[in-house]
Amino acid sequence: MTNILILGANGRIARIVERRLLAETDAHLTLVLRRSARLTIQDSTRETVVEGDAGDSELLARVLPHQDVVYANLNGQMTRLARALVPAMQFAKVAQLIWVTGSGLYHETPEPFGSWVEQVVGHASKEDTRRAAAVIEASDLQYTLIRAAFMTDFPEIDYELTQKGEVFRGTMVSRTSIADLIVRIIASPTRFARTSLGIAQPGTDNDLERIKSMI
Repeated sequence: MTNILILGANGRIARIVERRLLAETDAHLTLVLRRSARLTIQDSTRETVVEGDAGDSELLARVLPHQDVVYANLNGQMTRLARALVPAMQFAKVAQLIWVTGSGLYHETPEPFGSWVEQVVGHASKEDTRRAAAVIEASDLQYTLIRAAFMTDFPEIDYELTQKGEVFRGTMVSRTSIADLIVRIIASPTRFARTSLGIAQPGTDNDLERIKSMI
């Protein structure tokens, strides 16, 4: 049985991942979130809920032992969170980390989408995500960074991946697609180890105006 620690367990992607893992695997899930009352337990024999801040070193020291995978579905002060998580994982000897972030991490997103993302998210926030990614990439963890395009709640699973160093393709992607990739990474950790993957729906390269109409 695989033990999976999910940080930010009430996020929309995380909830999809949780449902799929419960349905498709025998994994035990440890679910960390700030307010545990927001989460509905599906299987009390396979889910453990922990309330707290994912950047709390004492909490991480308590929940990390015996985990096989950490999936981080976080927002906020990303550098602070990465600086807390990486050494805690190393100390607990937990190697696999899945970290979800946004496109434009390496300024790899073509214009005009790249500048629009930077403006909407905010330059300071984007720089924070870049510093956090740098902390992870400098570690010896078996990480997978997921750089997602604009996220939608469309139900279809339809995506393509780009590698670090390649031009990012696409402008949007469904959360169900991101969740599918996460489940695949958990199932085949060595295949995706120490990679940074861009994810977007094929054929959406010129869909910025459509995205603007959705927000």
